[in-house]
Amino acid sequence: MSCGVLHAQEAKPTVSADGSVHVGKITLPYSSEASPEARAFFPKMLAAGSKAPPITAPIEQSRAFYDRMNTDRAHRLMALYPVKTHRETIAGVLTDVVEPAQGIAPENQGRVLINLHGGAFLWGAHSGALVESIPIASLGRIKVISVDYRQGPENVFPAASEDVEAVYRALLKQYKPGSIGIYGCSAGGVLTGEAVARLITDKLPVPGAIGTFCGSVVDMAGDSVMVGPLLNGAPVPDHPLRLGELPYFKGSKATDPLVFPGLSPELLHQFPPTLLITGTRDAAMSAVIRSQTLLSQAGVATELQVWEGMWHSFFSDPEMPESRAAYATIVKFFDKHLTRG
Repeated sequence: MSCGVLHAQEAKPTVSADGSVHVGKITLPYSSEASPEARAFFPKMLAAGSKAPPITAPIEQSRAFYDRMNTDRAHRLMALYPVKTHRETIAGVLTDVVEPAQGIAPENQGRVLINLHGGAFLWGAHSGALVESIPIASLGRIKVISVDYRQGPENVFPAASEDVEAVYRALLKQYKPGSIGIYGCSAGGVLTGEAVARLITDKLPVPGAIGTFCGSVVDMAGDSVMVGPLLNGAPVPDHPLRLGELPYFKGSKATDPLVFPGLSPELLHQFPPTLLITGTRDAAMSAVIRSQTLLSQAGVATELQVWEGMWHSFFSDPEMPESRAAYATIVKFFDKHLTRG
């Protein structure tokens, strides 16, 4: 240790009951600007996440773990946000269709949202899709269709983008492009950007608006990939994970703008209005902020929301005020930018 820098290998972080992270002689208290509910939930979230299999574990283990976690979240969400759901195959792709229990609002009869679930392009199908769709469908009183896109390691890029395009083409037969919105979190946020880039390349009309949450149009980089793990009680990584290292991107090139549309100002210039969401403890925060900068420079109407003290995909857990504020922000954004059917 030198010059006041604490290296990851010299001390393993620990987390106390109040959410403070301790590493060596340094204490990083949990944010005083976050809600009391978030302060109480943060240590519980870290404890649950610490049981996750490593990303190198057999895929069946990881999928089972996250399915249990997301199924629990979905049940908690349904108790707060009543919906009705069913599975439906659209253009040969399996989807989860989520509609508000109280019925779709009259002004949303000609509108639809496409959700692209998170999960490192490895897991998250169905249960994770419901977690991201339930509160938006119920609060916004709008139909949400979550795409069960092909994932790694069984499939590689651009399989997921192809599935999203197939569903989108099918929906264009029923909805105007300006009345369709696409959004996703983490891998789903990245896939949202990739899907729009593919639609533009294939000369399809772009959707009316999109949301890229906890992941967007550039690779993981910047301060947050180093600081984020530490703020969440994990060691500073010696080698931060790049998206291109995920099994789904095997054989693809990090220079391909269909992988990272942020590499192409020409592509970004054709993007629809974009909502970007992250938190100050999200390892993807720098990537999301950089994405907003590039989109804005390309002339895209953007809205960036950064929640204090929040971690990656924080709004997957519904009990915090920050989560409820995120749901309201998403609903309001799409209501503002999607055309009436």
